Amino acid sequence: MRRMHYAGGSVLLGDRTCKAVLRYARALAEVRQSDIVTIPVASEGGGVEQAHFLLGPASQLFSVPVENSADAPFDAEVIAHLERMTRSLHPPTPGWDEEMTDIPSLEFLDYEHP
Repeated sequence: MRRMHYAGGSVLLGDRTCKAVLRYARALAEVRQSDIVTIPVASEGGGVEQAHFLLGPASQLFSVPVENSADAPFDAEVIAHLERMTRSLHPPTPGWDEEMTDIPSLEFLDYEHP
């Protein structure tokens, strides 16, 4: 579980949810957009509540781990939604394999710089 600090307060939420919120907030900031998201958070009494967050370029978020915490609220649909929204702002780019076997090595070339 993580404690996410936001606008002078904080909430407790699951690790995966927290990471998805932070990634989405970063993506929104990079394209100068904002959105309101609803995520499950742990209530003071140990239950689960729904919290609404305004995320955007001015959002100042940070999270810290919570030691010896109870089970974290988890909603796979919320995480999937946040990840879809993040991908819509940042389409995936092709990755490079550790070793690209279809491209010859250029180490044998001797370049002279002017």
